[in-house]
Amino acid sequence: MQATVRWVDGVMFVGETGSGHAIVMDGPVDHGGRNMGIRPMEMLLLGVGGCSSFDVVQILQKGRNNIIDCVVEITAERVDAVPSVFSKIHLHFIVTGRDLKASVVERAVQLSAEKYCSASIMLSSAGVKITHDFEVIEV
Repeated sequence: MQATVRWVDGVMFVGETGSGHAIVMDGPVDHGGRNMGIRPMEMLLLGVGGCSSFDVVQILQKGRNNIIDCVVEITAERVDAVPSVFSKIHLHFIVTGRDLKASVVERAVQLSAEKYCSASIMLSSAGVKITHDFEVIEV
């Protein structure tokens, strides 16, 4: 895997992945930015949410579950020191579908957390307390 981050000006940077996708990162005005892009620490949260969601959806689809939607709401806390690392991250999955069993969704979330999601497993091994819960919406 490869990526490149290029400085634009102030505290704005453009990151480009090896697969050719780009994103703008910028800071708030009070930190020299123009608030024109996502913060790098927000990107870490999106990475954890995307990695976990990918796992949950794949596990449920492989089990031939009829899922229509999967949303993960992520909340995080950071320490009040420098570096201001994450101390806690919580992922709340909202899975919508037909004839979904809560036990099956719970198992998918658990497998992602304990076995498959490289991003959350890496952060938890670094001391970040990561918790998960879920709800099922039947349609």
